[in-house]
Amino acid sequence: MSATLAGLKYEIRDLQRENEVKKVAFSASLLASGSGHTGPFDTHTTLVFKYVLTNIGNAYNPDTGFFIAPVRGVYHFEIKSGAYGHPSHGSATVLVKNDQNVFAAWEHQTSGTMSSSNGVILSLEVGDVVFVRLWHHTRVYDNEHNHSTFSGHLIFTM
Repeated sequence: MSATLAGLKYEIRDLQRENEVKKVAFSASLLASGSGHTGPFDTHTTLVFKYVLTNIGNAYNPDTGFFIAPVRGVYHFEIKSGAYGHPSHGSATVLVKNDQNVFAAWEHQTSGTMSSSNGVILSLEVGDVVFVRLWHHTRVYDNEHNHSTFSGHLIFTM
């Protein structure tokens, strides 16, 4: 085999590895088992989405609730929050990038079921952290039907 052909094979292998890093997508639900409300708490609280449905690229950590950008690029994120109505506790989650609130999903009604959702496209650098906070004095509900979720994926690298 010629040196040129061997070099080309190594270059192809390197490009394939680089392409693998560019595959980033996750979706997780709040509870791994059981059902119930999380919250209310007296302070804003990081939500840890334990039931991972998809985690291509392993950028989402179900032990911390943090998504850490593995590559510089443009990402899409969504949060969905479900809850049962309560006279004094709504449902409010906030998507956070590097400790800065980006957007919220909020709903409050005194009875019945409620849900809220929101989505955003963010430009991230390697190591940027994205996660979801439960707003103080609010709550979210989850069960095997995945009412409260956090999802994201890489759209393209930069």
